Order: sequence, then structure tokens, then C-alpha cells
Amino acid sequence: MSLMLHCGAQAATRHDLELVRLPKATESYCPVPHPDLVDLLVQVGEAYLHDFSLKKSQFGLTKNGQQLFGVHTYHNGSTELGLSVGFRNSYDKSLSVGIAVGASVFVCDNLALTGEITVMRKHTRLVKEDLHELVVSAVLNARSAYYAIRSESQLMNRIALDNDNAHRLIGLLYGRGVVSPRQIPVVRREWLTPKHAEFKPRTVWSFYNAVTEALKSSPPSHILERHLNLNQTVNE
Repeated sequence: MSLMLHCGAQAATRHDLELVRLPKATESYCPVPHPDLVDLLVQVGEAYLHDFSLKKSQFGLTKNGQQLFGVHTYHNGSTELGLSVGFRNSYDKSLSVGIAVGASVFVCDNLALTGEITVMRKHTRLVKEDLHELVVSAVLNARSAYYAIRSESQLMNRIALDNDNAHRLIGLLYGRGVVSPRQIPVVRREWLTPKHAEFKPRTVWSFYNAVTEALKSSPPSHILERHLNLNQTVNE
């Protein structure tokens, strides 16, 4: 399941983002154009992530283009994990611009995010300056987040997990709002019969990826938070 084809989202190209009509600015609110956010992230990434190269960009639109969710994935020679910058935006004021950083698993396109969402809290006339500051702050944290996830994944790969404890974790994740009732069967299926051979070993890392596979069906308004909460819960 493609990362962008989650709940109600339509996979989009960079050109598609330009076709969504930008709402008019008011005295108290200035929208951030979807293409501007995407392009600025690429530009700042090129400026600060010198040892990484952009591998691919993915975009998803919901509510007739009013909400955007996207991921830039960078490569540095690793065959397993890439550095990921996940981001969101909206034209209907439903979501503030938000950016989260971490890694993506190449074999399955799953996200592993860590830390907190960097959010732009004001959409005023100084939106361009605020947006640049937000993007730089997030990208500066991206490298350390990537290496943190890589270390965590190696540790999780060494920790065995049996079915009983996996099912207990599923209950905990549901209780904390990380997974929805509809996602629970997906987690269980991916845990018991993983579609990727890399996740057949009974480890915490395999379980983690069973959950992130299910999280692909999360709405854009919750997907970043759910990935971050998953990472926090599993690493407790």
C-alpha cells in the first residue's frame, strides 16, 4: 500500500499542487502555498543535508486539495533506511503547517518518525519569514533524528517479541490512540504473516513495521502524530 494512498487521500504530483486554488489572504491569516512548502523543503535540504541526496518525493491531497501530506525521502548509501521529512499543510485552516523528521524503510515505504512536530503557529503577513525559519529548524534536526531511528531499529532488531506480548502492545497502542479499531486487524495480519521477508523474525522491529504498515490508512490530520506516538510507546 503506497504511503500516499491513505484514508481518502489522492496521490498527487508537484504539478497537481499548483492546480489547487490558493485562498485569499486576510488581515489575520495568510495561507502557505502547497508548492512553496514543498520547494522550500527541497532547497533547505540541499543546503544543509550535504551527505544525503533526495531520492523521491511523495504527495497526497485530501478534501479537494485543501489538505496536503507529503514526504521527502533522502538517501545516503544505506540499503535499509532513508532520511525522511514528513510535512502537512492546509488551505482550510484545519491544519497548521507541520514538519516531522525521521526515517523511511525502503522495502515497504514505512515511516519511522521521532521527536516532535515542528509547527508554524502564526499565518500572518510575515508568513514567508516564519516558514523559512520553521523549515530550517526542522531540517537541522533531520540528520540527528535519522541516526537516532537507525540506532533504535538496530536495537529493536535484537529484541525478541512473542505473540502474546505483541498482542498486549496492540492493545496498548489502541488505548493510546495510536491505532484505530479498523487498523488493529492490519497490525495483527502484518505481524503474524508479514508480506516482507525482512520482517519475518519475531522482533520488536518487525512489530514496529507491522504497525507502521497499518498507519498508512491514517488521515493526514493524524498521521504524523500517530507515527511519533508509536515511536515513543515502543521505546519506553
